[in-house]
Amino acid sequence: MKYSPVIHIVLHEPEIPPNTGNIGRTCVAIGAKLWLVKPLGFRVDDRELKRAGMDYWQHLEWEVVENWAHLQERLKDRRFFYLTKTAKRSYTTVDFQLEDAIVLGAESKGLPPELLAATPENNISVPMRTEVRSLNLSATAATVAYEAVRQLTLAGQAKLPIGESPIG
Repeated sequence: MKYSPVIHIVLHEPEIPPNTGNIGRTCVAIGAKLWLVKPLGFRVDDRELKRAGMDYWQHLEWEVVENWAHLQERLKDRRFFYLTKTAKRSYTTVDFQLEDAIVLGAESKGLPPELLAATPENNISVPMRTEVRSLNLSATAATVAYEAVRQLTLAGQAKLPIGESPIG
């Protein structure tokens, strides 16, 4: 089912099907579009991927793109925010706008240094104690996505009342 996404969630070279499935479920819940940038560490028809998305997968608006350049072409004129544990800026300081793109890297290596270096002012992190190396990818995606939706709802740019489907 096609809809205008509230935000875009981009997974750059994702490796673990259940993380992608869980992020897909979050996208359905909030009305976001999921983008998968190749190469992928799994097939998109992978049973584990669909199992993680459970019965929500058929409602997911998603697209696989061949590479980063193709994604940039498809999402031109959008703002990109890059999640990295090395960012000094918290995700809570971003003033999210409709159709912003939240970009997360591969589970084992994060985002490529050249992406992070291109616009360092758009690198953001989820603050955590130093005893933790990193958060799970799907937990990070949900945390930041729901902050974006919270802001957009408060600003009157999005509506996501409890119990109502964002995919109308």
